[in-house]
Amino acid sequence: MRSLLTFSLVAASLLLGGCGLRPLYANGSQGAVARTLADVDVAPIEGHSGWLVRNALRDRLQPTQAGQGAGARLRLDVRLEDSITGFGVRSDDAVTRERRTLRARYQLVDAGSGEVLLDATAAADAGIDVVGSEYATIAAESSTLERLAQGIADQIVARVAVFASRGGGQAATAPALPSAR
Repeated sequence: MRSLLTFSLVAASLLLGGCGLRPLYANGSQGAVARTLADVDVAPIEGHSGWLVRNALRDRLQPTQAGQGAGARLRLDVRLEDSITGFGVRSDDAVTRERRTLRARYQLVDAGSGEVLLDATAAADAGIDVVGSEYATIAAESSTLERLAQGIADQIVARVAVFASRGGGQAATAPALPSAR
């Protein structure tokens, strides 16, 4: 029984090796993806939510070793849309629940030529309970925005890393965000 399990595991590993999967961050900090991420400079983003997203992006894109990547070859331009929608209305028309949505439209641009290499979107949202204390509600909205900014940054870096792992020089686009109403 034990030899059958061992045989099955070996057979499965051989089949998995032939499927074309490969590590995204192969070769660690010396790999193509890490070098590309280290060469990305994040342009200033408007507003408080932009400040949060830019700092989160810079934390994730910062080179891990001194002297690696100048952050000048590629530029990341990000445009954000931040909205809070109230729902969960009581009989006295007071809102009891809110949904905060943060959407980002971002472009990875070759700084030398101005060519757009990647044009995509990212979105995150979260629910917020509206309580009797206005301070508590404002604090909840603020901490939710911080979490959403982290999530947006994670999505953007993951997409740029996948783009870099596939060669990084071919244009790849995503459809534009629908306009908010």
